[in-house]
Amino acid sequence: MASLHGRRVAVLTLSETVARGAGADESGDAVAAALAAVGAAVEVREVLPDDRARIAARLRRYADDLRVDLVLTTGGSGLAPRDITPEATVEVVERLVPGLPELARLRTSIATPLAVLSRGVAGIRGRTLIVNLPGSPRAVREWLEVLLPVLPHALSLLAEEPRAWGAPHQP
Repeated sequence: MASLHGRRVAVLTLSETVARGAGADESGDAVAAALAAVGAAVEVREVLPDDRARIAARLRRYADDLRVDLVLTTGGSGLAPRDITPEATVEVVERLVPGLPELARLRTSIATPLAVLSRGVAGIRGRTLIVNLPGSPRAVREWLEVLLPVLPHALSLLAEEPRAWGAPHQP
């Protein structure tokens, strides 16, 4: 598995239930465990209710103030009326990275056809990559299995880390 050693990450869970203390943050736990397995440093981990303005403000803080390399959100990206994480993310990012969620939806829909209902997006704010993951722990693990191999290269490009011209890409 590709390494995210030394990369600073924020994990944001969006859930009314978890935010009010009526449930455990199992999806956030799944994200944190997957990140630990590839050497990433979780700088901050938080839970918010489905509130577009609060989500957008938090994403801005992670990118602009904390300057983390990667933000992974979980939850709020489905079809329910309160699922507004993609809209909050699009409000904050400067450039979209559509290939990440497209690849995750494509690969995971083979085993779970309902994966195509995820509206998650990915984008860049400054030098921070923000990726919306689904809300279920199982879907989080499935999406990260697809995305983790390409994230190290994406973060290297964002950081403009030197790489010899023509050198092979190391996923």
